[in-house]
Formats: sequence, structure tokens, C-alpha cells
Amino acid sequence: MMSHKLLSVRQVFLLLSAILFVLVPPSSLGAENAARSATFGFQKKEILQGIDALYDLEFDKAQSVFSTLVSENPENPAGYFYLAMVTWSRLANGFWGPEVVNDFAKRIDRAIAVARKSIQKNNEDSLSFFYLGGALGFKGRFELMRHKWLTSYNLAYHAISALDTCLKLDPNNRDALFGLGVFDYYTARLSGVLKFLTYLFLHKGNKEEGLRKLHIAAEQAVYSRIEAKSMLIHIYLFLEDQCEKALPLTQELAARFQKNPRYKYFEGIVYAREGRESEFEAVVDFLKRRSVAQRSKSRSLLWKDEALYLEASYYLLRSKYTDAIRTLDRILSYPDPVSNPAMIAWPLLKKGMSYDLLGNREKAVEYYSLVKKMRNGAGAQFLAEKYLKKPVSKGDLFLGY
Repeated sequence: MMSHKLLSVRQVFLLLSAILFVLVPPSSLGAENAARSATFGFQKKEILQGIDALYDLEFDKAQSVFSTLVSENPENPAGYFYLAMVTWSRLANGFWGPEVVNDFAKRIDRAIAVARKSIQKNNEDSLSFFYLGGALGFKGRFELMRHKWLTSYNLAYHAISALDTCLKLDPNNRDALFGLGVFDYYTARLSGVLKFLTYLFLHKGNKEEGLRKLHIAAEQAVYSRIEAKSMLIHIYLFLEDQCEKALPLTQELAARFQKNPRYKYFEGIVYAREGRESEFEAVVDFLKRRSVAQRSKSRSLLWKDEALYLEASYYLLRSKYTDAIRTLDRILSYPDPVSNPAMIAWPLLKKGMSYDLLGNREKAVEYYSLVKKMRNGAGAQFLAEKYLKKPVSKGDLFLGY
């Protein structure tokens, strides 16, 4: 479902889905801040359980965990921040209906307000600065999605400032490096008006420094480790074209989050790109067997769709466009807008890509337009907008997204 000299619309979406996607509290608090955290009754185990539930697509479970944190400590921004994270995770997994978008806006504004109030009471509390930075980053992504560039970068400026303050108060914090690393990497890739805004409000950006920080977070952070690894997978697969660096990360996360087929999908894409046919077929077979093993129909279809979608992506990468269309039509023959809306919008988008590569621009535009007008575009609308302006090219890395 996500010419590389210019930032594509999908890359803007990745930026939207990535800049300061900080999920977590500081990993190493000073003694004074640690004592304050303890008074709020927050437990590392609880927070990690909630985060893990999100990666395993157990949104209701995560909602319950973080709602409890809010009810137990209504003055602490952490619970509100994680509740916003639950809603954003729903968006990231294709649930883009207006009610979810509105819920996100309300939750993120609440998290910002509570964090600021906490800082007013204690302006040396690194934890509150951390959550403020993360929440402002979320808000910035939201405004970027709406193409409100100035508002987005103003929020990003204040988010970076809050995270920098957090790091000054707690220099050993490895989790904060995630948001800062993502920002360094993505701002280095911007161009045009977006690049101008980074100079105006922020800084030039540095890809190498961003990747360095992300790798530190992936190895040493307590709470943002998984998200740092997820971000590195996206970077290496869809921006840097370095499959060999993405593979161990996809394998690790696929093994850990066995209720989420997406990481296994990315593993399959690595094999498809590298021409490792037997290993690719093994991944497809794994997804199909996992589908059969599911107890509920919706979960079974989730894994079945992922297998078919992986096969369709393989055909696109191999220039077998009619085979891709045929496979995508199989997915679209049993749509499930309630449980898996992404597997409506994205197959439609890839049908448009297939027709574009077949030279049928009129048919391709028809599908891109359909995705863009959908009530729930599941994130595919960003690529649809891009390809309405310019046809997809054969070497586009997002043929495998």
C-alpha cells in the first residue's frame, strides 16, 4: 500500500506518516523526573503492551490500555498522546473515514493542551516536553495532509524545539532520537516550496545524520525501537532502494508481530526485487497458510488479501501487467470496507498503475480519479493524486508498496 530527485506526493504522505512519529516516553529519566513519573502510576510494562497491541493490529486492546492510563492520571499527557496514537494507527492501516479523522484531530489537540499545562507546572519535566514534541509532530502531519504548508512547518518547528528541550533535560534519551532522526532524513529530501520552508523555519536536514539517529533508536530506544525499525524499512525499500538493509528488519518484525501480515509482505517484496523466486514463493505460501489458520472470516481475508496483493505487486515488478490486473480483480471481488478498507483503495490504485504501464492512460486516469474521490481512500489517494499529474514509470519503487 507506499524521478526520486523531487519529493513525490507519496513521499509527502510518508513524511506525513513519519515526521516525529514518536510513540513513546523517554527511555532514561533523571532521578527527579523518574520520581515524578512514578507518582503518576505509569508502568513501562503497560505502555509497551499497548504499543505492541497496535503493531499486532489489536486497536481495541490498545485503546483499553491507554484509556486506563488517562483515567488513572488525567493530568499526565502520556495517556492522551497514546490515545491519539491509536487513532493515527487506524488511519495508517486504511481507516480514513471522516469520523476517524475527526477523532484524531480532537485527541491530538487534547494531548497538546495537557502537555502544555503540565509544562506550565514544571518546565523542567523532560517527559512533558517529549509528549508535547510528539503531539505537535502528529498535528503537523495532519496539517501537511491538508496541504497547509506554513501551519505544518510552524508546528514542526515547535515540535523540534520541544524534543530538543527534552534531550537537554535528559541527554541519555534514545527514544527522542527517533523523531529527530526522521526529521533530519526527510527534510534533506525535500525540494521546491517544502525545501524553502525548511530553510525558513528549521534547518537544511541531513540524510546520513538522520539515518544514524534512526539506527541508534532502532537498537537502543526502549519504546520507539519498533517504529524506528519500521521507518527504516520504508526508507530502505521505497526511498533508498537498499533491499539488503531492509530484509533483516522485515524478518525480525514479521516474526515478532504475527497478527500483522504487513511485515511479511515487505519481506516478500525484498525477495521479488532481488529475484529470489523460491523465497518469494515461500512467503506467499506462508501468507496463504496463515489465512487458512485464522478463526474469523475477517482475519482470514486479511491474510488472503495480503498474499494476493503481494502476487499482484510481483507481477507489476515483472512487467506482467495483465496478470497483475487479474489478481487485483480477485481481491476486489469480495470487498470488505468495514474490516479492510485498504484492500479496496490500493488494489484500485494498482489497477491504474497497471493500465498506465500498459500504455492505456485513459483507463489509468479513470482508476486514479476513482481512488481520489473515495470516501475512504485508505492513503492511496496521495499516490493517485501524483499519478494523475504524471504517469507511473516502470522503475517506480512504489510499484511494490
